[in-house]
Amino acid sequence: MFSSIKVKFLVLLTALFALAGCDDKKEAPAANKTSITVEHSQGKTDVPENPKKVVVFNTATLDIIDALNIPVTAVPQSDVHFPEFLSKYADKTYTNVGTLFEPNYEVLSSLQPDVIIAGGRANDVYKKLSDIAPTISLDIDPNNFVASLTERTEQLGTIFAKQAEAKKLIDDFNQKIEGLKAKTSNAGTALVIMVNGGKMSAYGPKSRFGFIFDVLGFKPAATFQEAGRHGNAVTSEFVLSVNPQWLFVLDRDNAIGNKEAQSAQQVLDNELIQKTDAWQQNHIVYLDSTSMYISGGIQTYSRLMDQISDVLQKTSAN
Repeated sequence: MFSSIKVKFLVLLTALFALAGCDDKKEAPAANKTSITVEHSQGKTDVPENPKKVVVFNTATLDIIDALNIPVTAVPQSDVHFPEFLSKYADKTYTNVGTLFEPNYEVLSSLQPDVIIAGGRANDVYKKLSDIAPTISLDIDPNNFVASLTERTEQLGTIFAKQAEAKKLIDDFNQKIEGLKAKTSNAGTALVIMVNGGKMSAYGPKSRFGFIFDVLGFKPAATFQEAGRHGNAVTSEFVLSVNPQWLFVLDRDNAIGNKEAQSAQQVLDNELIQKTDAWQQNHIVYLDSTSMYISGGIQTYSRLMDQISDVLQKTSAN
């Protein structure tokens, strides 16, 4: 009798192991589909498919992520002046992981994120971030802006299973470009300047803010050998000498929340600038500086196009 019970027990045990083995086989294929290889500005990285704990340091990428309604766990909040449409990320709902330049590694390690999205101002600390979690740098190339922006949006759509949403976002963006280019073809020459600490720097085609020339088709009032991220130092005399018909202005002090410096309007309100065609035709456009300087993703440039379209419509009606 004892032997009979023993045999039955062994048969039952074998059956249980067999069932457990079947369960393992069912789960195995799913385990093989848990990562995606992402090619980015720092190389190639395997990231989890549709990650849940997401840390974003690159504000241009955050701009796109927000447009795709992708949930975010943590962002840098210290000394960060978010544009209005991204202001919710300053809330305590999101974990603060330091500044755009200096991550809080202790908080990051305890958070155990599934993926860290770096790039932009956090590129210098990419190696340290990648030691904590899979890290990708989805920078946008200003020399090939639309194609690069499209690629980054598509990549985020693939990582977070938002392919359809990404396609619609890109289609709407390209449609807006085509609609605006029809209005800018005969708009005249333009100059993009940034005011910082009472001084001016200018940007031309293929620069950090070259979208106005490279994509929208405004003719540059001046060309520069090399702009760099900080532009080319210019004076009011220079602006008058190239005499742009349009002047697009960014206020860096306003963008970073510095209330002590002269505003861009104050700096430009002088006799030399007042002699330019841009001033006399009321063609000076003050851009959303926080959006352009801090973020710079698909929502930023969509809003920029809306602003320019409105200005062109108003001036053509006069």
